[in-house]
Amino acid sequence: MPQKPVQPAQPGVQQLPRHVAIIMDGNGRWAKSRSLPRPMGHREGVKAVRRVVEACRQRGIEALTLFAFSSENWRRPKTEVSLLMDLFVHTIKKEVEHLHRNGVRMCFIGDRSVFEPHMRALMESAERQTADNKQLSLVIAVNYGGRWDIAEAARRLAAKAVAGEIRAEDIDSDRLGQELSGADLPEPDLFIRTGGEQRISNYLLWQLAYTELYFTELLWPDFDDAALDEALQSFAGRQRRFGRTGDQIEQSRRA
Repeated sequence: MPQKPVQPAQPGVQQLPRHVAIIMDGNGRWAKSRSLPRPMGHREGVKAVRRVVEACRQRGIEALTLFAFSSENWRRPKTEVSLLMDLFVHTIKKEVEHLHRNGVRMCFIGDRSVFEPHMRALMESAERQTADNKQLSLVIAVNYGGRWDIAEAARRLAAKAVAGEIRAEDIDSDRLGQELSGADLPEPDLFIRTGGEQRISNYLLWQLAYTELYFTELLWPDFDDAALDEALQSFAGRQRRFGRTGDQIEQSRRA
């Protein structure tokens, strides 16, 4: 399918997002619609991840955060969870060298305490190996939940206050934000969810406060460069006001 070029930004809009966050929904339905077992959908979903990571890198997007496994996904059948964990490990082992050669920095967010030691070691090794890469920051959210993220940030701040490192009255939104996952990255400009659902499902709750939302009926294994460019095209046509009026945005651009 030919790619659709992203058109130049109009006054008051930003042409490309610096940071894209995606919920990759629809692997199971993709397989079911083809009378295939669910694992086939997840394997095809990995192929879509490869396409989108490379497409973001080529387009100069700084960061891509993917919701790989939520804290609620443990409720799925044990056989599917086990398969997802095996696929996760296999994919990291297979992809990390390729990502490293292409300048992609990998990092993982979420509660790692529940994972087996070998899995935690694998994530830490991938982070160390790619730590100095600058082309794209690829953030994988695994056993992640937005409420967990905020609660952990609050817990760390409370511990610092008890230890006398900070005063309680010094805690504000900026300081709390510095304790959240991905605090070293710009907050997401564009959120994409595939699969037709229109909710954020406990994903980056704090970080998405001013993010542009984009929903598509495409199932994740069908998401490709052209689909990404459609989302970028939608973003490019939006005026991001952050509480200001459209007139204020126009005046600031003319100043």
